Amino acid sequence: MKFGVLQFFSWPGKRIPLEDVYQRAFQRIDVMEQTGYDAVWLAEHHFSTYSICPSIHMMGTHIAARTERLRIGTAVSLAPFYHPLRLAEEVALLDVLSGGRVNWGAGRGFDPTEYRVFGVGQDQSYPRFRETVDVVLQAWRNERVTHHGEFFDFDDVEVLPKPVQQPHPPVWLASSSPDAVTWSAQHGYSILMDPHASHVDIATKRALYERELVAAGHSIAGREIPMARNIALGKTQQEAEEIARAGAKFMFGSYLPPGVGAVAPPRQKTIPVDAAKHATEAAGAVDPVERYVNEVVICGTPEKVIDDLQQLGETLPLEYLMCTPLSHSSFELFTEKVIPRFL
Repeated sequence: MKFGVLQFFSWPGKRIPLEDVYQRAFQRIDVMEQTGYDAVWLAEHHFSTYSICPSIHMMGTHIAARTERLRIGTAVSLAPFYHPLRLAEEVALLDVLSGGRVNWGAGRGFDPTEYRVFGVGQDQSYPRFRETVDVVLQAWRNERVTHHGEFFDFDDVEVLPKPVQQPHPPVWLASSSPDAVTWSAQHGYSILMDPHASHVDIATKRALYERELVAAGHSIAGREIPMARNIALGKTQQEAEEIARAGAKFMFGSYLPPGVGAVAPPRQKTIPVDAAKHATEAAGAVDPVERYVNEVVICGTPEKVIDDLQQLGETLPLEYLMCTPLSHSSFELFTEKVIPRFL
């Protein structure tokens, strides 16, 4: 099993200097460089204290300069908000500066505020995202690129630099809904799987992906399918659950119904609307935060988490865990007690 970290740069309440947020993250990345992690995956967000990382490609260059081994993933480049040639240039430049260590993940995002501020209609999100990805790949694979599409139009452009990895860095598309999973599989793309689905739901979508991939004539062999999962570890089960509960409340933010303990500021967009809606509806009379802790977060003592991962490895299957530690102590326990059991 491979391990990566989905790295956020959260600034809840702006309680500490933003520089400290970055330095703590860099210290964690230094630990990852020296231990058994495959990659740090950087999450792009805008206009929100949920994660202050509006340019994951710029952040990636800093990480590349302070590491030698660790791969640098984007999870994700929010493709609808870029001109595709600019995006191709930035990711390729990061691949050059890192010595060929880029994992490129692309997604369409979910936050209505981002779409409104950037002047992109959400009804255009899927076609614009898919056209952008297609153009990026054309720019990397060809000496010069000509494209006449719905959103972009240009002739005979030489896009430089080209990536170090040939024909290009490995590519994943963030695919959360069944329709997105199906489309990615039918077109032969590898996928990143979301952190907010329950273990049962993610297993269902993983099976759907493999069926559609094979039916379209593509092979599952050799593909890495990173699954993003929130993790909460403690010395006791109670401590771990308290960490998971606090993390779940912050992530739900204002999407929680009134009275369920939203922690994020009003209108703070922290998780997709459909994830919050599904959690609330599925929970019924049960607090959706408790459902999230019980069915979504990998939660417990190091011994329990090891057992859970072994079971998920056999049933999903889970071969690449892209984890989001819900506390620094969770990261430390996971690094010291869990990862060595799988190396």
